[in-house]
Amino acid sequence: MPFGLDPAGITLDFVARVIQMSLTPVFLLTGLATLLNVFSTRLARVTAKADQTIKDLAAADKASAPALRDQLVYLRRRSVALDIAVILVAGAGAATCTTVLLFFLGGLSGGIIGRVLLWVFAAAIACALGAIAAYTAEMLMAGTGIRAELIHGVRRHSRRGGDT
Repeated sequence: MPFGLDPAGITLDFVARVIQMSLTPVFLLTGLATLLNVFSTRLARVTAKADQTIKDLAAADKASAPALRDQLVYLRRRSVALDIAVILVAGAGAATCTTVLLFFLGGLSGGIIGRVLLWVFAAAIACALGAIAAYTAEMLMAGTGIRAELIHGVRRHSRRGGDT
């Protein structure tokens, strides 16, 4: 039996190539984990702002209540965009893990696994792109909302008489 060849006909080079190909998607997983961390931090900030707005609404007079209700609707839209981003990143992560598994299974057999592998990895990339698009939408809503608050003078610290 030649060196590097087991009884099933699998060489060490082949095994090394399968492992190398399997590790490549792990870098995508690292990026997806970073995105998930950013999304969850943003969602926590939106939640904190919504909690504060609810408290402000409970103590608000009739003149300021409609603006605070509008702000809650706006914060809800932002949280939905972030929820979509989180779901898509989770889907991208699951598809990437499935890709790694299929690389290993593809090393054991051929045929249909190669086609499934391409579709699953394509799904991971599509989910990652969708998550980035949802995050971009939330970021644009956040920027637009801040600018609208500044124009209308409804920033929380300006309502309380702050100088910033």
